[in-house]
Amino acid sequence: MGRVRWGVLATGWIAERFTAELLDMPSDAEVVAVASRTGEGARAFADRFGIPRAYGDWASLAADEDVDVVYVATPHSAHREAAGLCLEAGRAVLCEKAFTLNSREAEELVALARARGSFLMEAMWMYCHPLIRRLRELVADGAIGEVRTVQADFGLAGPFPPSHRLRDPKQGGGALLDLGVYPVSFAQLLLGEPAEVTARAVLSEESVDLRTGMLLSWESGAHAVLHCSLDAATPVTASVTGSHGRIDIPDGFFFPDRFVLHRPGREPEEFTGEGRRDSLRHEAAEVMRCLRAGERESPLVPLDGTLAVMRTLDAVRERIGVRYPGE
Repeated sequence: MGRVRWGVLATGWIAERFTAELLDMPSDAEVVAVASRTGEGARAFADRFGIPRAYGDWASLAADEDVDVVYVATPHSAHREAAGLCLEAGRAVLCEKAFTLNSREAEELVALARARGSFLMEAMWMYCHPLIRRLRELVADGAIGEVRTVQADFGLAGPFPPSHRLRDPKQGGGALLDLGVYPVSFAQLLLGEPAEVTARAVLSEESVDLRTGMLLSWESGAHAVLHCSLDAATPVTASVTGSHGRIDIPDGFFFPDRFVLHRPGREPEEFTGEGRRDSLRHEAAEVMRCLRAGERESPLVPLDGTLAVMRTLDAVRERIGVRYPGE
């Protein structure tokens, strides 16, 4: 396989960012089609990025035999429908996070992909980021000993009006699925699925979470203290403390430009990255590597890990009393 031919499903801001990244990888990627719910929206997006084919419905993109892989960038309330349509048509899929509204939908997509032998990956770009991969290697190699605690937060100041997608239950609104998925995924990258989940939240008038605090616990005795918010700008930092040291990510923990390793009796060690820290190309590159290698799942973003995160998000929502229409 030479250049991988991409289709983009949806035309919002994250689709714009991802498409721009693909077009900046001309030797590896080609964007050949885009789909939206309206022909006008798809055509405007195609004209902006020089994409040859624009579809006013998702099924036409899914049926396009010239598309190797579809990037699903809809709100997560539509991920099950959109990704499922593409998998049914034989397309490989990279699906934005949160992967689905709940673990039941996630299990359906994973079962479908595995039954059809199709590639499927959650667009958890943090897992593909070179510095996060290096941090995980250090922790796995025992650089800080046995992990005791993980702390991470992601909060935006807003304010988001009641009409905004982030406050709409029909679109899976709330802080947890849009922002809290990052702290939860970070903790589970290092510790796996927790044994116990405790959570408290402040809900909006629409009954989605404005602020959620989580305490995850593992049988090893480790725990994670995590927070997400739609009405308070948090530092967006993370820290991993072990029995013999600590790693701090001082800013933008899910797309860091540096982190610091602290160990007793040694000078702090700073690890820095190269290139744009917020690049989405790392996840795109991983998808294309997998497709060229004939892999159906990514070892960096395994589907079992995605399912485990979705189960934790379900458990948090159960404890804070957030349910979406149709659940």
